[in-house]
Amino acid sequence: MHIQSMISSHPHVQGNTNDALIRAVQEACDCAAVCRICADACLGETMVADLVQCIRLNLDCADVCAAAGAVGARRTGSNEAVIKSMLEVCADTCATCAAECDKHAGMHEHCRLCAEACRRCEDACREAAGTITPSQH
Repeated sequence: MHIQSMISSHPHVQGNTNDALIRAVQEACDCAAVCRICADACLGETMVADLVQCIRLNLDCADVCAAAGAVGARRTGSNEAVIKSMLEVCADTCATCAAECDKHAGMHEHCRLCAEACRRCEDACREAAGTITPSQH
């Protein structure tokens, strides 16, 4: 809710918020943290060699989600085309990470939870991207 309050208080927004974008920013920030935690948990597993690709995708997803959340949260001089592109890339990256985590979800609870977070973020980013129509300059 802090993100909602902060964005709605921005002088350029004047309470006129894009709730889908706010949800995407929140989910992206959450997913970034969850993916970092999952990568670290994978490193703690005895079968870490079997989780190398999962760790890589977790870290990629964490970085992409963090960037998408940061870009989506900016309001001053926002570039709708960039925000839309970032949301689409975030959704695609989350889908890939969720699919990999699903492969390990039966053995590792952290992978199951990560896949769920990635799907929530993917859905939120796709929805938010659909609300953005870049203006033609």
